[in-house]
Formats: sequence, C-alpha cells, structure tokens
Amino acid sequence: MQVAVVWNHDHTGVINRLGQSCPEDEDRETIESVVAALQEGGHETLLCEGDKGLLATLERFMPPDSRARPSGMVFNLAGGIQGECSFTHVPAMLEMAGVPYTGSSPLGHGLARDKVITKRLIRDRGVPTPNFRVMSCSTESSGDLRFPVVVKPRHESLSLGLQLVHDSAQLRQAVEMIVTQHAQDAVVEEYIEGREIYVALLGNGEIEALPLVERDFGDRETRMYTVEDKMNTAVAAPQKICPAQIGSSLATVLRDISVATFRACHCRDYARVDLRIDRSGQPFVLEINSMPGLGMDGAYVLAATTARHRFSSLVNRLLDVAHTRYFEIGNTKSLRKIF
Repeated sequence: MQVAVVWNHDHTGVINRLGQSCPEDEDRETIESVVAALQEGGHETLLCEGDKGLLATLERFMPPDSRARPSGMVFNLAGGIQGECSFTHVPAMLEMAGVPYTGSSPLGHGLARDKVITKRLIRDRGVPTPNFRVMSCSTESSGDLRFPVVVKPRHESLSLGLQLVHDSAQLRQAVEMIVTQHAQDAVVEEYIEGREIYVALLGNGEIEALPLVERDFGDRETRMYTVEDKMNTAVAAPQKICPAQIGSSLATVLRDISVATFRACHCRDYARVDLRIDRSGQPFVLEINSMPGLGMDGAYVLAATTARHRFSSLVNRLLDVAHTRYFEIGNTKSLRKIF
C-alpha cells in the first residue's frame, strides 16, 4: 500500500505568516524510524510536509482508482504550522480531500487539545479531574481553589508555560505570563501530590490499554514533568517505570477512566492519558494527548515495547487500526492485497 508520512518540519510552506507558530514537531530520527517501519511492513512510502502543497503531493503519489476510491493512506504525524488548534489542520485538509489517515479527526484533536473542554466532557462522564478555574486575566479570583495550584495555557502542549504556584501573588504573575506570552486563557487547577501515571491506548471498538507507565520523580523538589525535561535541557530528567507497580484493582480503574476519557474526547486509533494518584489512592485525569509522540524514549513506545510490540509492528498496527476503522476489513493482514 502507498503510505504518505506527513509531518511538519519546514514551516515555510504557508501563504502568509499569521497567528501563533506551532512549537511542536516530531524529531527527524523518529520520523525516519516510522518510515522504515512502514517499509518493513511492505508499504511504499513518501515523506511529505503538511503544508499548502500537501494535497497536490498526495494526489500525485496515490491517485484514486477508476472508481474514485483511495489508493493509499496518510500516516499523520503533523502538529501543524501556525494558528489555533494546529493539530486539526492536516486532518481537516485530508477530510475535505477524502484521504484516509491515522489518528484522531479534527473534532477529536480539537476537544483533546482544549484542556477546559476535556475536563468538562470527562466530568460529565463521572471521570475525576482536579478542581479548576479558567482565568483570562490576573485580577480574576481563583475562587475556592486550594494552593498549591498548577497554572498552564489552555491549548499548549510540551508543558509550555506550566507552573506550580503557592500563593495569590505567584498566581497573578503566572496568569499574566500565560495571557501575555501565549495569547490564551490560563487553566488553574489544584495540584495533586502523588504518583504520575500514563495510560497508552490503542484501538477503537475494543480499546487496548498498554502496560502502565509511571514517571519517577525521585527526590526532586518539584514533582512535575517540565518543558525543560521534555526538551532534554534539564539536569536530570525523571525516569519512566514500566510496568508501573500498581495493584490490579487500581490498575483496572485507571484503564477504565482512561478509556472513558478517550471516548468522551472522540479520539481515534491511539492516545495517551496522563493521570495523578493522590496519597489516598484516588486517581485524577490531568489531560489526554490525542497524538502522543512515537519517539523511542517516549512513554507510548515504552508501553508498547513492554507489551512485546516491536517498534515496526507497533507502527504497522497503528496503520492497520486506522485502515480497519475506514474500511471495516476483518483481516488486516491482507492490506497489500486490497490496495
């Protein structure tokens, strides 16, 4: 099958520079590993930019057959270039053009990337999440929230703007920074002291929860995964433990509320849910990542390899899951015969 791997690396392919730039993209090593995995699976691949020329490139690489049916798929790893809800941009182009692709739809990405909407949706389903408020200026009241609180931009990823504050003066400064630098509301939520767990999910109808991953903060004073950790600029980034040492009953609860979060946010194919467990054993969903990174050192791939998926088999499984969702083919091993 012809598979186009779409990412954003060269951010020049736009008509105008307008709106906030997207800071996130997969590193080239990860992208090349995905391409190699798909080739190992027997697919013809093309690596291309998710920019204004994408649809013309895809039409040349995988033109429709005589019945106007798709002749290939996109493996979507594009975080977008600029503007609001950048994860939705490439999926929206593909939806409009009728090109099947891996991962969540524009709706799923939009809901998952909005931390406030995520919290409201999962609360409606009875999923616990920390108490929070939305603040659009530093003079607003934090209401009855208990300090310390975590302050973060409403729509950003990579822990950009993430801060732990202990009093009202620090809160005002943190909110002002987010509103000024990120041009968006601040989400202020009560800090949950406890263990941080990631649940990697795979599938759609029957969703598979991969082995749980724990972020081990050791004796760090600030027990949060910061942007410095994610960008590998911290002195000593916290390590990951997989499988996390958690009792079976609690592990079942974590998986169940993660799947409920996945469904509430209309995610597809795969995602990662981030949680905290407080000292009394109560879990809280922090957020969901609708397109978790596929880097070899990331939590999603660690969970998959612990479940004995080779990286190549994981990548091809993601493609198969998306293909099955579109075409309802029971035997996904026959992909190459169909296309």
